[in-house]
Amino acid sequence: MNTTENPPAVLHAIIDPLCGWCYAAAPLFDAAAAAGFTIKLHAGGMLTGPRRKQIDNQWRDYVMPHDQRIAALTGQAFGENYYEGLLRDTSILLDSAPPIWALLAVAALGGDDLAYLHAVQLAHYRDGKCASDENNLQLLAEKLGIDCAAFAGEYAENEETLYQHIVASRALMNQLGAQGFPSVALETSEGHLKLLNHSRFYGHPSEWLEYLNQQLS
Repeated sequence: MNTTENPPAVLHAIIDPLCGWCYAAAPLFDAAAAAGFTIKLHAGGMLTGPRRKQIDNQWRDYVMPHDQRIAALTGQAFGENYYEGLLRDTSILLDSAPPIWALLAVAALGGDDLAYLHAVQLAHYRDGKCASDENNLQLLAEKLGIDCAAFAGEYAENEETLYQHIVASRALMNQLGAQGFPSVALETSEGHLKLLNHSRFYGHPSEWLEYLNQQLS
C-alpha cells in the first residue's frame, strides 16, 4: 500500500493514554495498522492540569465497572496488580501529561508511537505500572529500542510541544464534532476527515476492517 500510486489510508485516532476505552480500541488500531493504514495519534490530555485525578476509593469505584465491561467486550487484560495494587495506591496522581510527553518523544526519535502507546497501556492496566510514572515510561521506551539518553533528552525538552499538541488535538475534536476518547476519523484521498463509528466494533477487529474498507470505497 505504501506506493505513490496507492498512498496509505490514514486513520486519525484522538486518544489519551489514561483512557480505558482507548485501551479497548487498541486491537482495532492494531488491526488497521496491520492492514496498511497509517495511524496518526492525537493525545487530548484527558487528565491534565486541574483534571488530574488522585486515586481514591471513589475513583476506583468509578472506573472498575468500565474496566470490567471493557474486558468482557474486548478481552483486553486487566491484571490483579492493577485492580488490587495501582487502584488501591492513594499516593498516585493520575496525570496524562507524562505519557503524552513520552509518546511525543518516541515519535520524535523515529520510534513507533502506536506500539509505545500499547506498551504503556499494557503496563498500566495489566501489570499495574502507573502510566504517569516517568521511570516506567523510560523503561518502556528502552524496551522498544529507544536510546535511554536520547529519550531522556527529548522528554525533558518538549513541554511547549506537549501543550501545543494537546490544544491541536482538542481543536481536531471540535472540528469533527467528536465526543470523548477515543474518537477516530478517516482521512480521504482528498484530505477530508470523516468521523467513524468505531465503538460498535469493540472486540470485532475483522468486522472493523470490513467497515474501514467500505468507507474507502
